[in-house]
Amino acid sequence: QVQLVESGGGLVQAGGSLSVSCAASRCIFSINTMGWYRQVPGKQRELVARITRGGSTNYADSVKGRFTISRDNAKNTVYLQMNSLKPEDAARYYCNAECGAINYWGKGTLVTVSS
Repeated sequence: QVQLVESGGGLVQAGGSLSVSCAASRCIFSINTMGWYRQVPGKQRELVARITRGGSTNYADSVKGRFTISRDNAKNTVYLQMNSLKPEDAARYYCNAECGAINYWGKGTLVTVSS
């Protein structure tokens, strides 16, 4: 069973920066797309950013220019650098990774932004 372990997150003031990372393990294939999604209570989970194995990225419009996704294929790890955080960025952030043809999810890490 593929495991995704997120780290980082926490509390930050509006305008501040935070980074989260996610390490994938037990994937017997090359991990394809990795990404970050977020969810607040009562709302659907939404894409924040994702990155292919080759490094192509796409971002939600709401985070473009503020967030940067990157990955280390050798470590099966994806990172999300979040700058200029806004209160509306507060959410539980979930890591996603495609192993073979199956998508796996981490348990999430909480990001809180105080105004």
